[in-house]
Order: sequence, then C-alpha cells, then structure tokens
Amino acid sequence: MRRFILASASPARLRLLRGAGFDPEVVVSGVDEDDLAPAPGRVVVVALAERKAAAVAATPAAADAIVLGCDSMFEMDGEVFGKPGTGDETTARWRRMRGNKGTLLTGHCVVDTRTGATVSDVASTEVHFGAPSDDEVAAYVASGEPLHVAGAFTLDGRSAPFVAGVDGDPGNVIGVSLPLLRSLLAKLDIGITSLWR
Repeated sequence: MRRFILASASPARLRLLRGAGFDPEVVVSGVDEDDLAPAPGRVVVVALAERKAAAVAATPAAADAIVLGCDSMFEMDGEVFGKPGTGDETTARWRRMRGNKGTLLTGHCVVDTRTGATVSDVASTEVHFGAPSDDEVAAYVASGEPLHVAGAFTLDGRSAPFVAGVDGDPGNVIGVSLPLLRSLLAKLDIGITSLWR
C-alpha cells in the first residue's frame, strides 16, 4: 500500500479522510498563505493547494508517497473570504451570511512523489444559511471555532444548525471533496481504494 500524506493541519480534513477509510500521515506544509496577488477565488485556492502539496512532496518525509494539499475559501456576493481575523470581523460576516448563500471553494492538489506527477482542480459547493439570532451568532463567535476556518463556519461543527443546506458535495465544505480526490487519483492511475487502510 502506498503512503498517503495530508499536507494540512486541518482536523476536519483529517477526520473526514479517516471516516472514509484512509489513515493519512499529516505533514504540515508551513507555506505562506498571504503573499499571493489578488485573484479570483478559484485561482487562489488551487495555487495554495499546489504550494502546500509541492512543499511537503519535496521533503524526505514524503518519499514514495501520495501527497494531498488543499485550501478553502468562501465566495459571497463577489467577495472572497478566508479565515476571519477577529471576533468583530466574524460577527460582521455572519450578519451578512444569515439568510444568504455563497460558494465554498476548495482547491485540491495531488502529487505522486514516486513519479513526480501532479494534478489539481477545484471543487465548489453552494451553501445556504439559516437566520441565527444575534445571541446565537455571539455565542458561536465566542466559541472561537469560526476564527480558524474558511468562511467563518463549519458544516461539521457548532455552526451546523445555522446552515440550511448545501447544493453539491458536503465533504467539500468540510475540507475535502472525496469525488474530486477520486478523479484526481485516477488521472495518476491510482485507484482510490488502494489507499484505504
């Protein structure tokens, strides 16, 4: 069985992959996520996913492995959002999101360090929000959870009751589109089941 490495510190991505039958090693890339020139969200998330995967693939720890790098951002009303910087920013964002919808974009990059082959793509999922009260938003912001996730919300955490629904792959909102991962692996002639534990 090939080694499978997740180039991400995201506990949600790791939980999702483990729940789907994988047991990836985690190697955090440490790449700078703030130095890209302004660009459409789809371009940014792919570029960051490629950077993360390439940085980890270049380390001795990734010899003869399959490396997955991902990066997510949230797009709403023509604006692209990453992780909020402060509680005030998170509160303002939630006031805009409630009763609204947006698109969660996740760039995926897979590197086969045995061959050097690299493939990447973007998954997008439309997210529809409910209308949490000001008190509910304040309690969510106080939990600290939204400060560490793209878009300031999660589908598998405390804000799940405030998400009315999704159109598309819910796993993508959590951090990895498993159907897209399968497709990318197939382009490298790797069957997804060969990476199951």
